[in-house]
Amino acid sequence: MSEHKGAKEVSAPTLPLRKRIKWDVVALAVSAVALYGLSLIFQDKGERALEASWAFFKEMAFVLPALMILMGLFAVWVDRRIVVRFLGKGSGTGGLFLAIILGALPTGPLYIAFPLAAILLKKGARVANVILFLSAWACIKLPQELMELQFLGWEFMLLRLGLTVAVLIPMALLAEFLYHRGEGEGVEPFEWDEVEGAGSDLELQTAGPAASDKGDR
Repeated sequence: MSEHKGAKEVSAPTLPLRKRIKWDVVALAVSAVALYGLSLIFQDKGERALEASWAFFKEMAFVLPALMILMGLFAVWVDRRIVVRFLGKGSGTGGLFLAIILGALPTGPLYIAFPLAAILLKKGARVANVILFLSAWACIKLPQELMELQFLGWEFMLLRLGLTVAVLIPMALLAEFLYHRGEGEGVEPFEWDEVEGAGSDLELQTAGPAASDKGDR
């Protein structure tokens, strides 16, 4: 439990919701002003920029409600201990490849993956696995591989896929090393109390079966 308290103290504080909304509104206003100003300077491109912005807005409006429902279901129904077991620090090589598979299966824009990755971190997934999840979502997808197979052939597909995986895994491990080195040795800043009972799950993760037996008693 002391490890958990130490990690919680070192963790970067999260901005209150009101301040986050305030900065989002500021960013939106600055973007709108920039779009209007550039449209006045480059009149031939202003209309196309506005159309592209509206298209992105409609895409977000359709995707975000489903994404929020998916995040809620994932946060509530997926047990933290399952994430720790299969994607946590003790998952080993199997966890690395499982993270790649989980990132390669879904379809949709990359921004959908970021909130899901944040939930994985909060539930105890190791940093390398989350990086692999995001990277696989960005450059390895099953529908994409099928299209690649159809137009470029199986040799090209396997070569590109193999080299991508071979580069992603060392990159993720290096990024994890640098991440923990920057935060302090042995500190896990993503182990926060997100739901009731998260503290007992963390004890199970750090202390092993003994903590689980103690909690049962």
